[in-house]
Amino acid sequence: MKFGKIVFCGLILTTFAWTAALAEQKVIKMSTTTSTQESGLLDVLLPALEKDTGITVKVIAKGTGAAIRDGIDGNVDVIFVHDRAREDAFVADGFGTERYAVMHNDFILVGPAGDKAKIKGTTEGADALKKIASAKTTFISRGDDSGTHAKEQELWKASGLPLETGTSTVEKDGKQVEIKSVHPAASTDWYLSVGQGMGKTLTIADEKQAYTIADRGTYIKYKFGREVPVNLDILCEGGNQLANPYGIIPVNPAKHPHVQAALAEQMAQWLVSPKGQQVIADYKLHGKQLFFPDAK
Repeated sequence: MKFGKIVFCGLILTTFAWTAALAEQKVIKMSTTTSTQESGLLDVLLPALEKDTGITVKVIAKGTGAAIRDGIDGNVDVIFVHDRAREDAFVADGFGTERYAVMHNDFILVGPAGDKAKIKGTTEGADALKKIASAKTTFISRGDDSGTHAKEQELWKASGLPLETGTSTVEKDGKQVEIKSVHPAASTDWYLSVGQGMGKTLTIADEKQAYTIADRGTYIKYKFGREVPVNLDILCEGGNQLANPYGIIPVNPAKHPHVQAALAEQMAQWLVSPKGQQVIADYKLHGKQLFFPDAK
């Protein structure tokens, strides 16, 4: 009996110790874009965050639309995305506490060096897309309701071309999700929507020697940070239409009381602190800066 009591007491102490250790853990879930992950930024940013704050971040990388839905549904504690209109709506609708401006890079249009559509040297994305449509050269769309996909649709609307609304089905979190989006009318011969993240979209565009729109960070990673780089060139860049700001938003505990609100806020404050902003500024690949700090 004494031996049994000793074992029982030992199990109780072990359970208490394990519970206490869990209580001390600072773990949050973050839904973010594929571009922050595929660019390699999170590989340096999150270890620095953990070192300074003790916060461990479980990353769920997907398109911005899906990441925002994770926040709306209370599936994560914080979102880190790049679609300003939807970010502002997320906060205005009470799902986020505040949007913190973290960083920016820009969108670019990339394609084969031969450049059949003759877009090289253009600075405004809408002009470049209009030329691609006129030449009817293959264009690869992410088609995944991401921030990049939203920017593409914005540029098609600005092009003045006849557009049509289409519906596609993509798999997200094991479920089939319908996505409605606009694209050029009568474009089935040259416009291909793939429903993929940025890295895979670049790979497909490379295989087909086609045009696509990308965020600069992921493009640099796939062009200069891989043993087999994508054979695509930057052909359109620099215009105001191609700005690409990123924001971080803690999920509002008033909507979802279970979220780790204090830790999400701590993470956001660290990202916009001088230390967090310096980590972002220092992240370079082959001497090329991928993101630029935005916090004031």
